Amino acid sequence: MQRIEVLGCPMDVLSMDKTVEYIHDAVAAGRFTQHVVINVAKLVNMRDDFQLSESIRSCDIINIDGMGVVLGARFLGHTVPERVAGVDLFHELLKMSATNDFSVFLLGAKEDIVSTAARNVTALYPSLKIAGYHHGYFWDDEAALVDKIRASRAQLLFVAITSPMKENFINRWRDQLGVSFVMGVGGTFDVVAGKVKRAPKWMQKYGLEWFYRVIQEPGRMWQRYLNTNSKFAWLLLKEKLKRSS
Repeated sequence: MQRIEVLGCPMDVLSMDKTVEYIHDAVAAGRFTQHVVINVAKLVNMRDDFQLSESIRSCDIINIDGMGVVLGARFLGHTVPERVAGVDLFHELLKMSATNDFSVFLLGAKEDIVSTAARNVTALYPSLKIAGYHHGYFWDDEAALVDKIRASRAQLLFVAITSPMKENFINRWRDQLGVSFVMGVGGTFDVVAGKVKRAPKWMQKYGLEWFYRVIQEPGRMWQRYLNTNSKFAWLLLKEKLKRSS
């Protein structure tokens, strides 16, 4: 597994197929694997958030999710074949789990969203074993929630909570979760439950999913993307000039 560094953040250059293969082997062997995906916002925010940075650096697999990070890495001279989008990897891992009789636990979002997501993925993958699910509002008693996950005997855990809360939660409890694989999936349950639409394929291909999200949720998203994208572009330019001087 090749690991590169972009703006001080380590990332693994892995295709979707190789990522799924690596995770399959780890789960089959009962070997704990902590996974994270990196997008522009996360890459920018971890520069000022020490806890988020530590949570990301502790992961066994650091996939490049956002197309902006792929293009930025290429701009700096790295060879990155493709991005591994979190929502796509989620579905690939569910498919793998259904085929291999692995059990999964879904954690995050509101109760109606996570329950709908559980029903929908069961309909998509009929042989999938859902060991349990729980909403993402458990902060008054994290330990009880961790006990519930461990008691479910799930092998894969998907955490759909906003960043940096999900990364820090996973890193804080990784040794008590009792699972073989854990991954943060952000807003994936909203997509699976049908609450949020994903960008058309052509927008995904050209790295415009962020723009599609702004169109859907302008009040919440435009300032976030304007801020992080402009910072990312400036950091890339500075890094490029530094390397060429």
